[in-house]
Amino acid sequence: EAQDCGTCPTFGACCTDAHFVNVHITRLEAIAIQETLNQLSESAKQAVYERISDAIKKYNLKADGDTFAQTYACPLFEPKSGCLVHNEAKPAPCIQHACYKRAEDLPPQCLQDNAERKIERLNQNLYGDDWRWLPLPIQLTVSS
Repeated sequence: EAQDCGTCPTFGACCTDAHFVNVHITRLEAIAIQETLNQLSESAKQAVYERISDAIKKYNLKADGDTFAQTYACPLFEPKSGCLVHNEAKPAPCIQHACYKRAEDLPPQCLQDNAERKIERLNQNLYGDDWRWLPLPIQLTVSS
């Protein structure tokens, strides 16, 4: 059984662990996240985009090479409120990798694989070959 993020003894630990987070998203997911962020006040939105830019620099994130080896703290995590896109545009890997008390309670990997294949088909239908999986901070800066 997955733990509710609100009951976590270290709120946001999974999102802010720079040695763990390597969430990749597609162009379509980036646009959904950007639309969700557009609902924030201008100052809040600016703060998030500054965190995105800072994450790219701090963790030396790149759009090429073995991007899945790159890790970072998620810039979409707000210390006081949690994930800024939790209800509207949370990426599939974030949904799949919730906190579980026991490893054997983790959902089967095939569920995430199926969700990601559906996302890939949507991207292919919308953008043809003009998209790829990229680290979340990078994708948010190159997609619009």
